[in-house]
Amino acid sequence: MARKPVNPVQIWQAYAGLGMLALEAQAVIGMRVLGMNGVWPVGKNENRKMLAEKPPAFARAAAAAVKNAASGGRPEQILTAAVKPLTKTVRANRKRLVAKAVSHRKKT
Repeated sequence: MARKPVNPVQIWQAYAGLGMLALEAQAVIGMRVLGMNGVWPVGKNENRKMLAEKPPAFARAAAAAVKNAASGGRPEQILTAAVKPLTKTVRANRKRLVAKAVSHRKKT
């Protein structure tokens, strides 16, 4: 099977996606830590969600990476496939935590 040549732009996009995942994850961690200290409004079961969401999210990421690798994907494609489900989970968390704070702010 002949491989397509590597496209530097696709490599950059894969790493940019990984960087955005890191930034959003740090924002979520920050909001959750603030929530644990009573500074940021979070739900009562946020700590449980924080622990329960990780195994399924990483399983989806691993499955996507393996599927892409098994079908002959290039390294940047495999990275992008692995990052996509993690980004989806982190982005949903960030949006939920920000929305909770905004709605709490409107009430006060």
